[in-house]
Amino acid sequence: MIKIIYDGTAETTSHKEVFANTIESLMNEDDRVIFLDADLMNSSGMYKLWKEKPERVINCGVAEANMMGIAAGLSAVGRTPYVHTFGPFASRRCFDQVFLSIGYAGNSVRIYGSDAGVTAEFNGGTHMPFEDMTLMRAIPGAHVFDLADGVQFESVIRAVKDLPGVTYMRSTRKQYRKIYEKGSAFEIGKGCLLNEGTDISIIACGLMVSEAMLAADLLKDEGISAEVIDMFTVKPIDKDLIVKTAKKTGAVVTSENHNVIGGLGDAVAACLMEENVAVPFRKHGVQDLFGQVGPINYLKEVYGLTAKALAETCKKVLKEKKQ
Repeated sequence: MIKIIYDGTAETTSHKEVFANTIESLMNEDDRVIFLDADLMNSSGMYKLWKEKPERVINCGVAEANMMGIAAGLSAVGRTPYVHTFGPFASRRCFDQVFLSIGYAGNSVRIYGSDAGVTAEFNGGTHMPFEDMTLMRAIPGAHVFDLADGVQFESVIRAVKDLPGVTYMRSTRKQYRKIYEKGSAFEIGKGCLLNEGTDISIIACGLMVSEAMLAADLLKDEGISAEVIDMFTVKPIDKDLIVKTAKKTGAVVTSENHNVIGGLGDAVAACLMEENVAVPFRKHGVQDLFGQVGPINYLKEVYGLTAKALAETCKKVLKEKKQ
């Protein structure tokens, strides 16, 4: 069950704190759980636990590919590894090891790729993952998540503990806006309907879920009723909900803090085509660009990842609906 408490305000707990506290709790519940990091113990919030449990919290150094290989080996001998590094290093830097040593070899590892998209801010273009979901979606049997707030993040960290294969969770290390009440539980592969609407559907994930809610408010002021869905599981995606909302409103816009190539938008588009649901459709996100350095508000403006820009995209799609 989920309870929506969205009011536009920011969370008070950072996602790295959520991650560290949840991993510590899982370690206390299950002695198979083990954590690996790539010289980012402070960045992941795990420094304190590293000092307290050095046999369960392992610093692999700046060697992400080796870390994935170690995690695969730990899985092979019955441990339950969680690993962390920044999103680009968790995906593109060590993709071969994730694909082969974990996925192809039948091992099970849960990967937290932090500072998703523009939340990398001043770490700049080299650290700004706009392609990580594209890569991870291509691994057979992988589960790919883009988390909308810390409550959802905690629920998913717990839910994936016994999932087979590659699990990829992308989020910020800082805070998003509050969406869900603490204690909400989420079903893997099922989207969350946050706002009922009749004119257009906004299917969003991660950072863009709260922007979608703000966009719905902006559209409401203009007499437009927008349905908002949090599609936090990008793979496997909730095809039933996509079809249902598309048929209900007759127009769909996806919104993601990620390249529009290979992410949520492509997953939704493929679903609509395969299910023969013909509606006006647009992918709202990063338009095939590299990252850059800057504060998050600047970056959101540059890449169009704002409620205002999303609302404008929705209005363009609605014009197509009326033709």
